[in-house]
Amino acid sequence: MEKIKFMNGESVPIEMHKARIIQKIRLLPIDERVKANQKAGNNAHLLQTDQVFLDMLTDSGTNAMIDKQLAAMMEADDAYAGSASFTKLEAAVQELFGMDYFVPAHQGRACEHLLCRVLIKPGMTVAMNHHFTTTKGHVKLAKGEVAELLMEEGWKAESTCPFKGNMDIRKLEELIAEKGSGNIAFVRMEAGTNLIGGQPISLENMQQAGKICKKNNIKYVLDASLLSDNLYFIKQREKDCHKMSIQAILKKICSCFDIIYFSARKLTSSRGGGISFRNEEDYKKVRDLLPIYEGFLTYGGISVREIESMAVGLMETLDEDFISQGPLFIEEMTNLLLKNDVPVVTPAGGLGVHLDARRFLPKVPQEQYPGAALHTALYLVSGIRGTERGAMSEDRDENGKEVYTKMDLLRLALPRRVFTLSHIKYAVDRITWLYQNRDIIEGLTFEEEPATLRFFFGRLTPVSDWQKNLVKKFKEDFGDSL
Repeated sequence: MEKIKFMNGESVPIEMHKARIIQKIRLLPIDERVKANQKAGNNAHLLQTDQVFLDMLTDSGTNAMIDKQLAAMMEADDAYAGSASFTKLEAAVQELFGMDYFVPAHQGRACEHLLCRVLIKPGMTVAMNHHFTTTKGHVKLAKGEVAELLMEEGWKAESTCPFKGNMDIRKLEELIAEKGSGNIAFVRMEAGTNLIGGQPISLENMQQAGKICKKNNIKYVLDASLLSDNLYFIKQREKDCHKMSIQAILKKICSCFDIIYFSARKLTSSRGGGISFRNEEDYKKVRDLLPIYEGFLTYGGISVREIESMAVGLMETLDEDFISQGPLFIEEMTNLLLKNDVPVVTPAGGLGVHLDARRFLPKVPQEQYPGAALHTALYLVSGIRGTERGAMSEDRDENGKEVYTKMDLLRLALPRRVFTLSHIKYAVDRITWLYQNRDIIEGLTFEEEPATLRFFFGRLTPVSDWQKNLVKKFKEDFGDSL
């Protein structure tokens, strides 16, 4: 994908693909959206898909496939063991990451589960640039501790820093000196930090951390689930990489790491996931757990049809036309919102557009979950589903107290090749209207709160009648049916 200049001087992202299969969606009238939101307990994850107009909850498993992936699914080998489909996937992974050993798993969090069981002993620390919800959960289940070493600039919603996902190298050295290298289970880099706006890591930063890990004999692990976006940003934003091919950048990245795992739900427009190993001993430890938790080595809990799709989809990672589509659409939507003074995370990252809920709703305290409140407001006025990334996405501590995040965001994911520019402009219009009427919006409180990963199943209720007032104002401006 690339930007094309129009006669008026405007540069617009142009898709380097055509749509040949479509899926119908429907915009419910606002009164029906009100009922759907109430039934879902003000939780985006509990809405039904037929109640959603533009589903921006996640890019996980929702990216559009390419024609060659769909064709490959027809060639699947259903053998329980020794499947030819797995052989294709294994070869694709080896070519992509340059590592000899590979195990499949049903998705990224399954990879995390297996790695944490093998690499973490009670009391050990896992150092990260930033955590993801399931990663942190698996580390805790293995009785380990998480040390987040994100650079300070990463915590700023508004910034011009091109690589806000970078690890603070000085903090990594200090942690190793404090804990001792033998007490660091592994260092994990997330290439595209999910919870702070899909912000990328530079190649230089990955290499710096890798040298420290090698010097101290600490395993170095890459979560490559969002790698395709990160590759694009490195080529565009890192001076020394402008003239490099995507394949050359990827080769340099992979050479830094001992273990690379990924969720194919994000990376390849498929289902499933997998782990690549440089070391045979690490591979065998995980391989031996695979039949217990995932399935046999040549399917790992994944449909063989999806395995065929993964084998093809992985190679998309090397196609700059494909990997640029997500970042360019996200940048376009971010810029349109900035023109309307809507507070968003900058610079535009991967995954989706991230509204800064704390600046959007400065009167809503963190204990009333501004990101979740902003989502319910947006759903009511637009039918758009996003997901909260802030205090609600954290669990309470061992004493039952809230764990407050440094940022409260509403993520609007833009799955690759799914939405059109008219969808983007619709979303911008409704978000802008909401921002102009933001004083109506108040907070939410839990009425049903699970102890773990509460943002998936928890049910909330508004602290006042603010939702009724918001709907009333919307009807005055747009009418009853929209």
